Amino acid sequence: MNISILFENKNVLIIDKPVGLVIHGDGRNTEPSVVDWVVKNYPNIQGVGEDMVINHKGKEIVIPRPGIVHRIDRETSGILVITKTQESFLHLKEQFKERKVEKIYHAVCHGSIKNDSGEITEPIGRHPKDFRKKVAGNSARGKVRGAQTDYTVIARYEDVTAKKDIQGKYPAYTYVEVRPKTGRTHQIRVHLKWLNHPIVGDTLYEGKRSTAFITRTALHAYSITFKDIDGETINVNCPLPKDIQAVIDGLKKKSNA
Repeated sequence: MNISILFENKNVLIIDKPVGLVIHGDGRNTEPSVVDWVVKNYPNIQGVGEDMVINHKGKEIVIPRPGIVHRIDRETSGILVITKTQESFLHLKEQFKERKVEKIYHAVCHGSIKNDSGEITEPIGRHPKDFRKKVAGNSARGKVRGAQTDYTVIARYEDVTAKKDIQGKYPAYTYVEVRPKTGRTHQIRVHLKWLNHPIVGDTLYEGKRSTAFITRTALHAYSITFKDIDGETINVNCPLPKDIQAVIDGLKKKSNA
């Protein structure tokens, strides 16, 4: 399992999670996970953090999550923080809870986002028809939770190799920086979908606007900033992976973007 270490001290380990790799198992299969890598390479981290308990067919299943203090989706690449001690875990867990951790993601979206920057504050809940999905706004069902996502457009592009639409325009795309202020499931994906600019490659949320550019969601955990338990400010960046960079390189930047 090839995992790059971006930063390490006695309290935390920050890795570049590869796309397609889950953080931990679900108790029902044996596919490789970040937790497997942690246990193999950092056995002393076992026992750090909190296990997750799920109910499957009436039976409780305990899922170990050594050092795991936050998560990113399977199809999202980039920064993941792993705590090395229980004290560091509790310290960072509290920072996430108090929204003191600054996370920055980069994404490539369908369409040309009109505003150069903005704030999305639509609450997020269950999708009314598809149990796999979340939804923002009035369609949300079940326990609806407040959410905030700020964004800034980095650049706007068009695909000049594709056919023009009936208005004579090439398909448009936006490269955007996203800063989630809350941590809801699928938050960035759902909020950009609500904005009518779903992420390229996101087969769950982009609907009919699929593309052959990339075989996964073009979303990358780019940067994180937080206070270490020793009081040191930790800031780590993770460059775009080759597949997302290839999407951008294959598009033409709009002259007025």
